Amino acid sequence: MIWTASDIIYWVAVAFIIYMIVSVIGVILLENRNPLNSLTWILILILLPVIGLILYFFLGQNFRRKKIIPKRSIKKIAVQPIDETINADIVFPEETKKIIRLFKNNSKTPLYEISKIEIHTTGKETFDALLKDIENATNHIHIEFYIIEDDELGSHLRNLLMQKAQQGVRVRVIYDYVGGWKLKKKHIRSMIKAGVYIRPFLPVHPSIGFSKINYRNHRKLVVIDGKIGYTGGINVADRYLKGNQLGMWRDTQVRLEGTIVYGMQNAFLVDWYFVDNKPIKAKKYYPDIPQNNNGKYGQVVTSGPDTDWENIMQGIVTMINNAQEYIYIHTPYFLPTESVQTALETAALSGVDVRLMLPEKSDVKLVSLASQSYLQHLIEANVRVYFYQNNFLHSKAIVVDNQISTIGSANMDIRSYEQNFELNVFIYDQDTAKQLKRFFKKDLKLCRELKLNSWKKRKKSKKIAESLARLFSPIL
Repeated sequence: MIWTASDIIYWVAVAFIIYMIVSVIGVILLENRNPLNSLTWILILILLPVIGLILYFFLGQNFRRKKIIPKRSIKKIAVQPIDETINADIVFPEETKKIIRLFKNNSKTPLYEISKIEIHTTGKETFDALLKDIENATNHIHIEFYIIEDDELGSHLRNLLMQKAQQGVRVRVIYDYVGGWKLKKKHIRSMIKAGVYIRPFLPVHPSIGFSKINYRNHRKLVVIDGKIGYTGGINVADRYLKGNQLGMWRDTQVRLEGTIVYGMQNAFLVDWYFVDNKPIKAKKYYPDIPQNNNGKYGQVVTSGPDTDWENIMQGIVTMINNAQEYIYIHTPYFLPTESVQTALETAALSGVDVRLMLPEKSDVKLVSLASQSYLQHLIEANVRVYFYQNNFLHSKAIVVDNQISTIGSANMDIRSYEQNFELNVFIYDQDTAKQLKRFFKKDLKLCRELKLNSWKKRKKSKKIAESLARLFSPIL
């Protein structure tokens, strides 16, 4: 047999692909990932070798171990010292103390006072308050969003930020490079020209590389003058004010005052150091805030490829495991880790009133299909599952036992817990918990509850589609 040059090239390419697949499988096995995650990637690599290698390069690498933001970088950021004695006179239920200790151990998160809490459930409420606070800013404005659209609302915010920068207020903006892809370069240049400091998070470019494209900054965070902080699920987009093909978007955002803003400020400045490579240590970013003994406390918890643990997921699992009476959950996407699924089922089987609210209509069809594959087992375990039918539910909020609640950017899915940069506030306050409970029960009037018998009767073709979509849960 005479080998031609094309034959040699072909077999060299095959050998190289085989070598790469074996090497990548070896890396996956040595990382000791979740078995389902590992098996998914191994199957993709074997069944779709070339496509699998490309997908792994873009979506599969585990940067949590490699630390996208190294600890030595985080340590360069000046953190406002918090007097740990604020715990001395606080009496919490043991379940709450357990979560506070968890965050102090897994992420060194202090306990802060909250002097004022406002919960907003509509885009109008949120942006009316936010834009007013920005207009009143006198020292600095720090903004971090996954998505900032180039629409009417985005233009209004952009013009306001440029105006404040020209007034001498220091304005810094972080946007996720992938989530903010619609931001026009000419608008970014106009902001820079006006004195706004704006940076993309993890840009995707041939000169930088594409391997981190799967790790996105999903945080939504605003800090104004170091005294007012916002976080939640809302991005900057007209759909929160005018709706889109899914209708008006229902979300949850929280406005906070008190020393809790120190934690939010620190989270922003760590991310700013990452995008700008300049540590910011000025005292003005942590202004003196009077103590307020009103019994409201909280912790600002971040997680992502820059943390040792899945901090937010661990906190949510602990909340679920500690629940005695009820657990009410809003989430637009439900692709739970095994620990979350087991915790929910265990709580419901033990008699806790567990309710999960999801959107009837979804903006990501594949994710919606995969989510539905988890629901039958939950319902069999006595979890009550609801589909929100009034427009689109994008809220990420959990409340437990009139004691603890969390609001933030993290969805109840694998991506939020293991891959994205996320931020949630965990609030220890009965009034806030009761308010979130009221909002949840109000939303129930706009839902249909899934019943086991009827859910089992859905078409077999749909069940197969759900199961196939579920195979891709670790990478959705």
